[in-house]
Amino acid sequence: MLFNFLFPMSDFPRTITDLQKRFEPIFELAKIDQKEQQIKDLQNQMAKPDFWLDSDKAKVISQKASHLEQEVKSWQNIKQQINDLMEMSQMDGELKKEISQQAAKLEKQINKLELNLLFNQKHDHDNAIVAIHAGAGGTDAQDWAEMLLRMYFRFCEKQGWQTNIITISAGSEAGIKSVLFEVIGYNSYGFFKSENGVHRLVRISPFDAEKMRHTSFALVEVLPHAQEEVEIEINAKDLRIDTFRASGHGGQGVNTTDSAVRITHLPTKITVSCQNERSQQQNKETALKILKSKLQKFYETEVEEERQKLRGEFTEAAWGNQVRSYVIHPYKQVKDHRTNFEVKDVDKVLNGDLMPFIEAYLKSQVEN
Repeated sequence: MLFNFLFPMSDFPRTITDLQKRFEPIFELAKIDQKEQQIKDLQNQMAKPDFWLDSDKAKVISQKASHLEQEVKSWQNIKQQINDLMEMSQMDGELKKEISQQAAKLEKQINKLELNLLFNQKHDHDNAIVAIHAGAGGTDAQDWAEMLLRMYFRFCEKQGWQTNIITISAGSEAGIKSVLFEVIGYNSYGFFKSENGVHRLVRISPFDAEKMRHTSFALVEVLPHAQEEVEIEINAKDLRIDTFRASGHGGQGVNTTDSAVRITHLPTKITVSCQNERSQQQNKETALKILKSKLQKFYETEVEEERQKLRGEFTEAAWGNQVRSYVIHPYKQVKDHRTNFEVKDVDKVLNGDLMPFIEAYLKSQVEN
């Protein structure tokens, strides 16, 4: 099992020999030879004279090559540094403290790279499409949905990822009723898939004059958004396309014309809306791309119950369905109910510090 190589924190400081023993099997799992061959294949494609004729496809290929090159370089650099420290440890015993400090720094780098080895599923390297829907809790739930949106945007900023809001519906008094946004970044779906499910908030409501404690819910849905063209055939007869007036941001003109588009795939009842673009045609093209991603995920899912969840029919944002709870009152705690991982610093989590929860989830998937 991959994470059997992890040392407990009580083992600090450890020797460079310990770190080398841990690193060797992980380095084998990284399959550097395969990645180097992938880089060569991508470079051959990039060297073709007509490579940039399809700029969108060319951008995807060049970004993939760049990420692979960076990953391979990181693994090789760590291997070289460990070898250098091993030689130093044999030459002079007085350098023991310095070597131990360098080994500790290298271990942090290894931990980060090791996490990437868990992204071995079909869509893990793709961009992510994330939807947030306010659930039970009225105005508090709509405010909670907006808080989650801010949390995810902060997390994406920390990762250096780009975010684009596709469609958003403002709350009646505060917050948002729903939002759909895209996350553009390598492995972003691999990270965000841990957020799929119902998120519960417990706090003193700022909208309650009596300052009573309220419980609110929001549903987060995550889908992969393949950077390459999704090969899904859609019959035009299976689509119902509705247009309506856009709301929210988007610039002058967006809110005065029927530029927003809603597409319903009649056989599966999957619905996608887009209102972010300025023109109806642009919104239609974006909505079709998202619909293809949803249909691809839908048809890849063999279990009917999971298909129903993808349609959004049975995942109710209410009691009993939560995957994570955020408690601000009467105590402070964020707990993931799938992994039992918890922290006390709620503010830090709401400011985008999600990586500990994501790591715990990914590790739990390997262990299961």
